[in-house]
Amino acid sequence: MTGVSRRAVLGLAGAGVVWAMVGCRDGGDDDEGSVDEEDGVDVIAYGDEDLQRGALSLPEGTGPHPVVVLVHGGFWRAEWNRSLMDPLAETVVAAGWAAWNIDYRPVGGGGGWPATFTDLAAAVDHLAELADEHALDLERVAVVGHSAGGTLALWSAARAGLPDDAPGAGPVVDPAAVVTQAGVVNLAAASIEQLGQGAVDDLMGGSATVVGDRYGLASPIERIPLGVPTLLVHGRADPIVPVVLSETYRDRATEAGDDVTAHLLDDVDHFAVIEPDHEAWTGVLEWLGERLA
Repeated sequence: MTGVSRRAVLGLAGAGVVWAMVGCRDGGDDDEGSVDEEDGVDVIAYGDEDLQRGALSLPEGTGPHPVVVLVHGGFWRAEWNRSLMDPLAETVVAAGWAAWNIDYRPVGGGGGWPATFTDLAAAVDHLAELADEHALDLERVAVVGHSAGGTLALWSAARAGLPDDAPGAGPVVDPAAVVTQAGVVNLAAASIEQLGQGAVDDLMGGSATVVGDRYGLASPIERIPLGVPTLLVHGRADPIVPVVLSETYRDRATEAGDDVTAHLLDDVDHFAVIEPDHEAWTGVLEWLGERLA
């Protein structure tokens, strides 16, 4: 990427400006179904649709390897893909873990409720199909998501508590830990505030007053307690997803008995949390290290 920084692109995207540049579907990596042996990255389909795929990167050694599932943000819109999380995937592998950096169908690309959520479920569960060949440790799987991906990350841990007939119920792979980075952890509140220029209503097919049953199944704060160790990372200077969402989630989840840690960082914005050298991310790696050991 030239002429403008990655952070600038992300900032413009958060303001509602769409760019055909790095991280965008018409300008990012386009390696459908390919295997990049030189970089040690397999791009693997977990379903039949074009965007039902992920990049699996493995560390050195014979394993079995803990796995960190990375879920990108972008307000569930079609302009963004997994390349947003590529720099974090590199640090995951450097830490000695496998990185499963996934795409999913967005709003405008076959997604929305429930497809975006069931894609996340299928991607996580597909690790069971990959475990033997790639020496993956299914008892040590963490799911990490940024912004809109934070919603999906927390929801992955909530699947075990869903009604039997709900989309995504009956997980094959249960996360051992979950991390949300500036996550949209309360869909109803985000809908009321019209975060992302109405992104939540677009995702869910209406507001909570119209399709409240969907919100009850999808919104992480409605699925508390998760019963899974949870880390909330959020900058207090975030102008796109207010830190109060994470603060409220922390308080309610703690009261409900969940193991919740909150890293709420002063003078940190929405995008610093996915910078691989920033303390917001190095703190995540340290927290994961204690739970994936």
